[in-house]
Amino acid sequence: MNFPTQTHAIDFDTAELQRLGFRNRPDAVLPPPSLPELVYQLGRQLQTSLEAERILTLFFQGVQRFLPLSGLVYRHIESDLHLRLGEMSSDSASFHLRHEGKCIGELEFQGAKPFDTRQLSDLESLLVCLVYPLLNALLYRIATQTALRDPLTSTGNRIAMDQGLAREIEISSRHKQPLSLLMLDIDHFKKVNDEYGHHTGDDVLKTVAQSLKAQLRNIDRVFRYGGEEFVVILSNTGATAAELIGERLRQAVRNLEFRELDPALTMTVSLGCSTLLPTETADSLLRRADNALYVAKREGRNRLAMAS
Repeated sequence: MNFPTQTHAIDFDTAELQRLGFRNRPDAVLPPPSLPELVYQLGRQLQTSLEAERILTLFFQGVQRFLPLSGLVYRHIESDLHLRLGEMSSDSASFHLRHEGKCIGELEFQGAKPFDTRQLSDLESLLVCLVYPLLNALLYRIATQTALRDPLTSTGNRIAMDQGLAREIEISSRHKQPLSLLMLDIDHFKKVNDEYGHHTGDDVLKTVAQSLKAQLRNIDRVFRYGGEEFVVILSNTGATAAELIGERLRQAVRNLEFRELDPALTMTVSLGCSTLLPTETADSLLRRADNALYVAKREGRNRLAMAS
């Protein structure tokens, strides 16, 4: 079903932002705030973080005090950020945000009914508060991602994996949630390098990595563990669900086509899956997944084995 979408493009240049700069006014005492009061409040709040998700959440919560919003969707391709807040609805207004010719994302506001002209004008005024904090957060996010990303596959690197796994284990312990891990290896990858060359091997690695990411939820993360091995961290996921996800990944890779390289070329992966035990360490969780992966390869490859 196609819902009506109002689309607008805003190009924020520096002079205009300065002209529409924030005035120093006292915080509003009684809700809801007036537009100038909310502009001032958001101008202060949004400068307190360099995390794009936090900034967008504060912005959404602030605007909800002034306009009847049910949800917000933000996308920024360069930084691989896709955020949904609140509830989606049948009507929306979309804004393409630009600053000095550079795209800083697409923002979609969700409402229970179409936004009127006054509300759209108010949204444009409020977006002025968001531009500089969001721009700084995106620059910080991209710089951080560069340090934590494998340059070939655009998945996380070993440093990112170590940090992410430690964080997920802490969350799992604190909230009593399950946590599972998949370790997978591309079968007979050395043969690809030997017969087709390393350039083709690189293309295969990138294609497999993209396929893995496409099959996963937003909360899951893929990391290049080394060579042709990848690790997938499955947040809040028990053994049964992890096994299903692993099988989905295996089948997705098996169905990949490499027509531009060689129509006859097919790839498979072997997977090992482990689920966090009480008081278990990251090293132990990885080791059990690696042992399960070894079992999968020993039993014929192109299969998943569960850790004991």
